[in-house]
Amino acid sequence: MDKVIRIGLDTSKHVFVVHGVDAAERPVLRRKLRRAELEPFFAKLPPLLVGLEACGGSHHWARVLARLGHEVRLLPPQYVKPYVKRGKNDARDAEAICEAVGRPTMSFVPVKSLDQQAALMLHKARDLLLKQRTMLVNAIRGHAAELGVCAPQGLGKVEALLAQVAAEEAIPALARDVVALLGHQLDALEHRIELVERRLLAWHRDCALSRRLATIPGIGPIAATALAMKVPDPHMFKSARHFAAWLGLTPKDHSTAGRQRLGGITRAGDEDLRRLLVTGATSVIRHTKPGRGSAWLLGLIGRKPKKLAAVAWANKAARVAWAMMVNGEEYQLRVSPA
Repeated sequence: MDKVIRIGLDTSKHVFVVHGVDAAERPVLRRKLRRAELEPFFAKLPPLLVGLEACGGSHHWARVLARLGHEVRLLPPQYVKPYVKRGKNDARDAEAICEAVGRPTMSFVPVKSLDQQAALMLHKARDLLLKQRTMLVNAIRGHAAELGVCAPQGLGKVEALLAQVAAEEAIPALARDVVALLGHQLDALEHRIELVERRLLAWHRDCALSRRLATIPGIGPIAATALAMKVPDPHMFKSARHFAAWLGLTPKDHSTAGRQRLGGITRAGDEDLRRLLVTGATSVIRHTKPGRGSAWLLGLIGRKPKKLAAVAWANKAARVAWAMMVNGEEYQLRVSPA
């Protein structure tokens, strides 16, 4: 077999497909491996370039292959898709990965360490618990409405709603017991969310970068920890605009023939980070007043709808965050005159 210089590895839970090429870009290696066979197979190969699609388990395998001496690069799945030929299967996916990882202009995903993945689990667990809380609140409101009991919107109104259902003697005892059961489950969820947020705040206090990022208007401890955890190397972005584009906060580009045509924001990239930044920007706009806020933002609010202004501020906050991560600077707010 000719010398393999580059390998595309398509991963799954139990079956892995390997596609390798030589210096002339000719396919010289095609193998299907079981999970237990993967590490011994790569241990026998000389150091070479290995490409994988970035997914849940790819960071683990990237660390394993790196320990064996290989150069591992993770590719965003959307960048691999254009190289997949007609008739998608595991072999074609491995071939597409092998082709894409060899392109000189390709963008890659940094490999996360075990500590980084463990820290990110806090955010994922919090998001899951918040979704479950929303489901429970909606269920309680729905059941109460079926029984003729309604309450104003807001998480803080649920406790009064539960008390109202429990005190309503016209409601069957079985229904009151079921609603009370959901209320107890809601209390347990609130306790778990509090524990996770406490761990996040402890991580935030121990991280100097996270504390500096939290000084940007619209970026609190939750968003600051997410930025610090998910962007371990800000130098991988050429500029602040590249970072904002990675978050999906820049306009879609449909330019051609020298004419610039921009659309809405792309919404590409990390959805959680983008959501946190836009939500924080909405809060900033709600509290912005003359003499107590950014002059640029006040001017924007006067010209544009508030939702558009929130996205624009999120874009600006992302760029400021990138500059602070790269340069190690502190945030300085320019306040408009009253």
